[in-house]
Amino acid sequence: MFVNTGKSKGKTGRVLEILAEKQRAIVEGANFVSKHSKPNAKAPQGGIIKKEASIHISNLNVVDPKSGKPTRIGRRENAEGKLVRYAKKSGEEIK
Repeated sequence: MFVNTGKSKGKTGRVLEILAEKQRAIVEGANFVSKHSKPNAKAPQGGIIKKEASIHISNLNVVDPKSGKPTRIGRRENAEGKLVRYAKKSGEEIK
């Protein structure tokens, strides 16, 4: 996915998780936040942990498989009559 807006604008990454009821997604390498943690058995030192936070899906675009640039997607039937997604910029099928 390609991030359109926000502090991670221009970054791309895989979608790690979709939060459908909140219309948000967690993208690998984008929208990092600092989480302060107390010492515990898992992390005896404690400290500040950097992790990805969710981004609203309206701020994300699919990456075109041909050019690698952000594109909108459409749906159409392929040769077998099955409905598939395709990139609007290049017309190439998205798998």
